Amino acid sequence: MELRKNPDIDLERKRGMFFSIGLLVSLSLVITAFQWKTEVTVYDLPYTLEEKDALIFMEPVATIIHPPERPKPIERKSIQAPVFVETNVEIEEVLETIPEAEEIDFNDIIIDEPIKEEEPEVWTGIVEQMPEPTGGMASFYKFISKEMKYPSQARRMDIEGRVFVQFIVDRDGSLSNIEVIKGIGGGCDEEAARVLAKAPKWNPGKQRGKAVRVRMIVPIHFRLN
Repeated sequence: MELRKNPDIDLERKRGMFFSIGLLVSLSLVITAFQWKTEVTVYDLPYTLEEKDALIFMEPVATIIHPPERPKPIERKSIQAPVFVETNVEIEEVLETIPEAEEIDFNDIIIDEPIKEEEPEVWTGIVEQMPEPTGGMASFYKFISKEMKYPSQARRMDIEGRVFVQFIVDRDGSLSNIEVIKGIGGGCDEEAARVLAKAPKWNPGKQRGKAVRVRMIVPIHFRLN
C-alpha cells in the first residue's frame, strides 16, 4: 500500500517561503546593527582653549646624586724610639737579687717501669704460634673418624653435614670448655662433643714465647657411606 501525505500539512512545499523569510530577517538585523548609533556625552573642560597656554605646569624636581665620599686616609703616627737613661747602679748588685739555680742531681730521678700490657685470659684469634694437635691436623681428624660412631637417629633420617665445635686449648695443651656452636641435630652434636673430649692434648699456643690459652673452632664432618 502506497503511503500518501496530506498536502495541507506537507511542509516541503513551503521550504522556499521559509528560506526567503529567514533571509529577510537576517538582512534586516545586519542593516539595523550597522545603523545603530551610540550617544556621546561631551563634558565641559574647567578651562577654555585660550586659557590653556596660561596654565602653569609643575615640572618634576631633578634629584642630584652625589658620588660617595672617599674615606680620609689614616694618619700614621711615628713611633718614638726608646730613650735609654744611664744609671750608676752596678750590674753586680742587680745580679745579687736573682736566686741561684739549684743543682739537679739526675741520679735521684726515679724512672717508672714501662707499663705492661695486660694479656687476656683467653686469646681469641691469631697468636704468634697457634696451637695444633700432636702429629698435625691429619692425625687429629684420623682420631675423630676412628672414635666417632654415627648416631642411629641421624642415620635413619639421612642427616649429613658439618658440626662446628668450639673449645679452649689450655696452657698444658688440654682441651676444655667444649661447646657446639652450630649443629645439625639427630644426635650428631652430642657425638662430636663426646669424641672431642677424648682427643689427645694439643701443642699449646704461644705469645712472646709464653704459653697462652687460645679459643679454637673446628668443623667435624658427618657423612653417610
